[in-house]
Amino acid sequence: MARGEHRPSCAREWRARAAREGWTVGRTVQAIRDCCGVSPLKAHRLARGWTARVTVAHLESLCRREGLGAPHVNIDLLNAWENGRSRPRPDSQDLLARLYKANAVRLGLAADYCEEDESALEGTAVAPSSGRRLLAEVEEMRRRMDLTLSRGTLSEGQLDLLDEALLRYRREYPAAPPLPMLGRLMREFTELQALCARRQPASVQRRLSHMTAALSVLTADSLMKLGDIRQAHAWYGTARTAADDTEDPRLRALVRAHEAMLPYYYGDLEEVVRLAREAQAIARGSACSPTALAAAAEARALSRLGDVRGARAALERTQQIYSRLSGQTGRAFDFTEQRLFLYLSGIHAHLPDTGRALEVQGQALALQPGPGPVPVLDPVFIRLDQAVTLARSGDAVVACRLGEETLRRTPHGHRTDIVYAKAREILAVIPSGRRPEALEGLRDALHPEGSRPPHV
Repeated sequence: MARGEHRPSCAREWRARAAREGWTVGRTVQAIRDCCGVSPLKAHRLARGWTARVTVAHLESLCRREGLGAPHVNIDLLNAWENGRSRPRPDSQDLLARLYKANAVRLGLAADYCEEDESALEGTAVAPSSGRRLLAEVEEMRRRMDLTLSRGTLSEGQLDLLDEALLRYRREYPAAPPLPMLGRLMREFTELQALCARRQPASVQRRLSHMTAALSVLTADSLMKLGDIRQAHAWYGTARTAADDTEDPRLRALVRAHEAMLPYYYGDLEEVVRLAREAQAIARGSACSPTALAAAAEARALSRLGDVRGARAALERTQQIYSRLSGQTGRAFDFTEQRLFLYLSGIHAHLPDTGRALEVQGQALALQPGPGPVPVLDPVFIRLDQAVTLARSGDAVVACRLGEETLRRTPHGHRTDIVYAKAREILAVIPSGRRPEALEGLRDALHPEGSRPPHV
């Protein structure tokens, strides 16, 4: 027993109360940790009433049951970890997380980087405290995935189940609010990370890495929508690692094409162009959804940069690639007609012919919804593109009113930082000396009463 800790009888009393009142294990852990002055790791053991010897026996049984090899742990080492005298290696951290059914943050083995930052939750209906916990788990899951990608046999049936799960997420993602989807993705990663814990035969490893890359892109995209730029960057890095492991040029191009969205909304437009061109080079000119998306992303960024000739060339390339596509279903990663017109809307919003831009945007809205689940944000972005076009044509009053109305009508769970970032394009194109009164309504919609301003 370390100095300052309560005697074991105190934890025993908390367990008895938890049993009487029907507490969850998590609540029991927190009560013992707060009262008894023990580490989170030790609190998890005491909440279950296990001695150090019993815990080691459980770890050994877990390893035998799951074929993980002998654990590198004994009673003295466990006590050292619990009292902070040493730190378990990543593989031992993973075993402890499996045993206690908790992640490294909850075990006190990793920092919660999101504790003081609620900005990523702006516009969501989830309580900040629960959101912070989820985002901390997202960070820890990415770190664990990065570790397991460097180690890496399953049946065909198990692999087929993984493929079915990925297909389900691709089908449901376009219509799902980002924060609940993030929680679902993390649950999927818990199973996937366990399967990747040891290196698999090459054919199996490629399928696992494909699944990892695709789910990592969806995770990064969810974080991008929430405005958590740092974690989105990191998860795109995980996606690149997994995609490069497959040596599949289309998958590698898909990751770069989707990553280009992050600097488009929150960063450097030149970086968008670089990533988009890199994606097209990796795919070696093949006609597929990733190359169409990458060409469209390049055109959209160049139009905002004022490179009209470059934007038109990339736009023509986008349409040529799209004309050769087939079998697009409206799932995430598919470059459908609706997706094409969403990008045409953004491209034309910053090109000189505003009449053509409004015509294209009208067509884009008429195509919504397309096949598959209804994408909530696509029509929102198209209407905000319309507002940008109107503002550029000199009709700033109508532009501000359309921007305000669009923001206020966006469903609450989808009204996150990415929507605010898109709406701020309207402000950027209105000359500073010609700001109408309607601008105040747009500003109010950008900063709802009682909320922090969304960060970029």
